[in-house]
Amino acid sequence: MQLSINIRNWGAQSTPASLLECARAADESGLDTLWLNEHLAIPPQADMPDRVPQGFAEGRFLDPMATLSFLAAATRRIGLGTAVLLLPYRLPLQTAKLVATVQELSGGRLRLGVGTGWMKEEFQALGVDHARRGAISNSVLALLRECFENDVVESNGQPLLFRPRPARPPIYVGGAPPHALRRAVKYGDGWIPAGIEPQDLTSHIAELRHMSQDAGRPPLEVIAMKTLAIDDPPKAIDYAGQFAEAGVNHLVHTQGYADAAEYRRNVAILEEKIRPALT
Repeated sequence: MQLSINIRNWGAQSTPASLLECARAADESGLDTLWLNEHLAIPPQADMPDRVPQGFAEGRFLDPMATLSFLAAATRRIGLGTAVLLLPYRLPLQTAKLVATVQELSGGRLRLGVGTGWMKEEFQALGVDHARRGAISNSVLALLRECFENDVVESNGQPLLFRPRPARPPIYVGGAPPHALRRAVKYGDGWIPAGIEPQDLTSHIAELRHMSQDAGRPPLEVIAMKTLAIDDPPKAIDYAGQFAEAGVNHLVHTQGYADAAEYRRNVAILEEKIRPALT
């Protein structure tokens, strides 16, 4: 099972200096991928009591694709992932161009996690119909796959050259069953469940495998996002092992951190004490 870590493109830790130091620490390790989030327009905390995680309230968010471009230039090995890029917030052709650009500039290190979004206030700020988020996401995914399969694509009836056209990054669909599973089988290479305990994942992963088989596809990857108790390595290893037993292929440790020094410490624990037990 692969092991990765999050990096904060939001809040006080999202300064250029902090991002660079954290990304380089992960790049120097054997961890697989850096994963970051997307939000666009967080309402004032007074309007959303207890609805957003600690640190979101200040509203400081960096665009994930721009951040990954920045980190791609500062790293050499580590994968660069979105968990998740919110597809209804973006125009399909522009999204495909952004994805191709980051994939090209990073040397093929992009891991594209995608989602439909949930915060109605963001949809309102963008003028996008929240009720159509699934249909919009499907249309973006369909064009995205077409762009990476053909030099010439058609958008709104207009044929266009799609270049550069690097290898398509793997697409991982976030969200809850059953919609996310169906979307992953049709458009993606895997599923990103967030916040689901190992014992609850087992049946969903079995369902995903059956759906993939029925569609004539090999088993899809499963990437789980969870916080490990890294200050208690035996406990963390046991918990991570439960995810592996449930069928998870890739576990992402998600943890807050005060500064880059704490982040570097977390990377070292994962690399030296947790990862060897999982490989």
